Amino acid sequence: MTRSLLIRNALLLATMDDERREFADGAVLIRGNRIEAVGSSGRVPDSADEIIDAQGCVVVPGLINTHHHMYQTLTRAVPGAQDCELFGWLKRLYPIWARLTPDMIRVSTQTAMAELILSGCTTASDHLYIYPNGCRLDDSIEAAATIGMRFHACRGSMSVGESQGGLPPDRVVEDEATILRDSQRLVETWHDGSDGSMLRIALAPCSPFSVSRELMRESAAMARHYGVGLHTHLAETVGDVAYSRERFGCTPAQYAEELGWTGEGVWHAHCVCLDDHGIDLFARTRTGVAHCPSSNMRLGSGIAPIRKMIDAGVPVGLGVDGSASNDAGHLLLEARMAMLLARVRDTGDGSGDPAALSARQALEIATRGGAAALGRRDIGQLAPGMCADVVIFDVQGLPHAGALHDPVAALLFGGPATVRHSIINGRQVVRDGMLLTVNAARLCETHNAMARKLLQG
Repeated sequence: MTRSLLIRNALLLATMDDERREFADGAVLIRGNRIEAVGSSGRVPDSADEIIDAQGCVVVPGLINTHHHMYQTLTRAVPGAQDCELFGWLKRLYPIWARLTPDMIRVSTQTAMAELILSGCTTASDHLYIYPNGCRLDDSIEAAATIGMRFHACRGSMSVGESQGGLPPDRVVEDEATILRDSQRLVETWHDGSDGSMLRIALAPCSPFSVSRELMRESAAMARHYGVGLHTHLAETVGDVAYSRERFGCTPAQYAEELGWTGEGVWHAHCVCLDDHGIDLFARTRTGVAHCPSSNMRLGSGIAPIRKMIDAGVPVGLGVDGSASNDAGHLLLEARMAMLLARVRDTGDGSGDPAALSARQALEIATRGGAAALGRRDIGQLAPGMCADVVIFDVQGLPHAGALHDPVAALLFGGPATVRHSIINGRQVVRDGMLLTVNAARLCETHNAMARKLLQG
């Protein structure tokens, strides 16, 4: 018999459904891995196999992380890379990442996911594009299954090394035929395109400065054949745009359009320098953007025109990006950063706009927006029939004291909170702030030992 779970007595429940309904004294009834009912506690059935009392808490849909490089948790705050722009940062770190091992991929994936889960994230995309020493995307996939996170695993790749005019050292790039064979293997082995899927594969050549046009075009054709997603970095910096113009004779958006990299289920990371043509193109084709505010600030890349994208109809999600360019993986904090950074973007007269992005709009980017960017219609909101991904934040403590006249806004304006409870696909993975699926203390100990080994060579 399918088990039921009732969350009730919430201080406030923000559904992020099509009507953006919010319920004081809110409740959610879950049966199996789906939401059965949402509303005020008096209007939702009051019995279930298990009951969670959410008194003093805000209940929201599970947050969705649309861009990450989870292996980079091993190289946070690396000396010599702390104050670099993108290209210099990569050149410092490529030789270190060349020493990665399969065990390091597994452990760093779980470390990154644990951090995300405790920040309210229930679905994450990871872009793994470097495969030295026998590393495979399978290592990440198996780690995700153990920890219980809904996962979009992106088969990244680099094929154009320094000797061919690319940025990465030749020793960390792969042969393109090998990349395509492995991409096909991964899709055929792992991808689940069904409604409610816990694992999807996307094809993800890394960037215009590390792969060829041919690999981009053939990856797009393969993705369309199998019905899987496409993901890459695009228009991240002024230097990125200059590279595209010099090498390809076009803007990054024109490059994407020419190679078939637009449409639902295609999403591009950063897009800091996406021009008006690119914004219009992405809006018309429902091409997604993964906004990574902390990484863009950390590397001095600039401020993405998120307000303009949203107004045009571009599906915009949120990404913490790699934990060597953030260097945190706290998705609720990332939503706060998105809200604040949008407000300081120059409006044309040297000033910002304090109404550019509200707290609820930032939370929408982190939930519904992320679902849209990933091409999913089964996550990102609390509504009957949706996947049972629900997170519960306790707002009774010091960071939110005095802000409970608007508990939803308190989550974004107050200090970053960790979840009290988290349910992913109907399964409770965090209870009373404790991760249930892995031993976090032991994981950190192993992770730190691996990080030391990786940096010491």
